[in-house]
Amino acid sequence: MKHPFSLLFFVVLLSTIHVSSFAQERKTLFIILDGIQRELLEKNPTPAIDEISQKGAYVHAHVGGMRGGYSETPTISAVGYNSLLTGVWYNKHNVKDNSIRQPNYNYWTVFRYFKTAFPHKKTAVYSTWLDNRTKLVGENLPETGHLQLDYHFDGLEIDTLSFPHDDKSNYIHEIDKLVAAYAAKDVLEKGPDLSWVYLQYTDDMGHRFGASEQMDRAIQEADKQVGQIWAAIQEREKLYDEEWLLLITTDHGRADGGFNHGGQSDEERATWIVSSQPLNKRATSIPGVVDLLPTMADFMGIPIPKNQAMEIDGISLLGTAYADQLKSSLEGNLLHLSWQTYDTESRAKVWITAGNQFRFGNSDTYRLVGEVDLKAATATLDLGTEYQNLKVVLELPEGYCNVWVRNSP
Repeated sequence: MKHPFSLLFFVVLLSTIHVSSFAQERKTLFIILDGIQRELLEKNPTPAIDEISQKGAYVHAHVGGMRGGYSETPTISAVGYNSLLTGVWYNKHNVKDNSIRQPNYNYWTVFRYFKTAFPHKKTAVYSTWLDNRTKLVGENLPETGHLQLDYHFDGLEIDTLSFPHDDKSNYIHEIDKLVAAYAAKDVLEKGPDLSWVYLQYTDDMGHRFGASEQMDRAIQEADKQVGQIWAAIQEREKLYDEEWLLLITTDHGRADGGFNHGGQSDEERATWIVSSQPLNKRATSIPGVVDLLPTMADFMGIPIPKNQAMEIDGISLLGTAYADQLKSSLEGNLLHLSWQTYDTESRAKVWITAGNQFRFGNSDTYRLVGEVDLKAATATLDLGTEYQNLKVVLELPEGYCNVWVRNSP
């Protein structure tokens, strides 16, 4: 079926995320502490994380995409990391498990956006898993434009001579300590502009012992390692008049007494976010791990082209909060929309496309179908023709909400 377009919109402009002038040089570091369920983080003494959250924020968050919807995402480690890195859920980035077989690199990572915008600024990955850099970030792959990081410290887990693998994961514990210490030293001495630290030991303890004394000790140890990095950041801020954003999160919750994850239970989807900077009103509505990429882009002034920004599933947790949680349904020619609103004054544009060429590295052609008052929180638009599938994008004063919708039978 052919659909007449009253307006063809070729998405080639820059998004509303823009480069700003900052009073101080800004830098960002994010940490993933693997597999720490929310209730255990809150139960354990974590003085370093507490100090950071008191300066900024601690909020409940989620992974797993839209449960039962098109973006439903496995609550598995590499899947969660890539949702953070790309700002999109599994249905787009195509990493469904830890094998990382065929990532869709058309959905860029925060590192690729950053290096494209600021090629002379420095990036770093410090990780207890080599695949984070080589497969997820995709360093030096043709599919990522041969993206190069400036600093890295990883791969120790494949050195079985120096770190013989044991059945209690002590080798992972030792590697985590080295990764955290190396990251803290690099932060202090080199001050990379955008860095990722990944620590694994807590997940190993969960799989082996569930919610246990061993897991509690691992969480407390992870907090000490965070404290090392936080101390280095604070020293950098004093010595070089820099302003840092430190984000800390986890990749999934846990079920079955803390042993397992991967499904869509409330326990497996429940995560948390700590920020060294105060967050906006959206942070009170259980944000997703996908919100961290646009948050970092906002803080660092990373320009994201509009056709790419319209694909990002997350929305910044900094600045003014406008709307989120976009939902839609089709009924014949009618498009029904609803959203969570935080702003009672602004309007938003509604764009639709029946195609999905972006996943192949092309731009989609959008049609502008109307404007809505954000304060209404609902709208119905007559599209003039019937569609079976649509990608719907709500263009906010800053940022975008998007959702896929299928026509009711």
